[in-house]
Amino acid sequence: MAIEFLHTMVRVSDIEESKKFYCTLLGLEETRRKDLDGAKATLVFLSEPGGGPGNEIELTYNWDSDETYTGGRNFGHLAYRVDNIYETCQRLMEGGVTINRPPRDGRMAFVRSPDGISIELLQRGDSLPRQEPWASMDNTGEW
Repeated sequence: MAIEFLHTMVRVSDIEESKKFYCTLLGLEETRRKDLDGAKATLVFLSEPGGGPGNEIELTYNWDSDETYTGGRNFGHLAYRVDNIYETCQRLMEGGVTINRPPRDGRMAFVRSPDGISIELLQRGDSLPRQEPWASMDNTGEW
């Protein structure tokens, strides 16, 4: 039996704010979008640059919903490998994102999306040498 991973779906309350986080700050690209009139929803699929269907995140935006999404911690987290964890965290911080678990070890950090989804960032290859301000930065909130 063959099986193929397709995507992970997360609900979002503001599609533009979520795209800013996932695309502008984190570096993913929109690969496709579907408006589902009957379901009153928009699905936006994101992948790593140059990627396509498969291994995507599906952002689901339900039109006219005032529901507050909770439980991001229960979901677990999404994980991304990055070329330079310090540069990625700096770009996120400059974009207004809190670094919940700083990359003190030069290897791993956690942040949250605008809807509270926990995002793990992992350094590609070996850990980078410890560097300030990251090495002495405290955790903030939950991750």
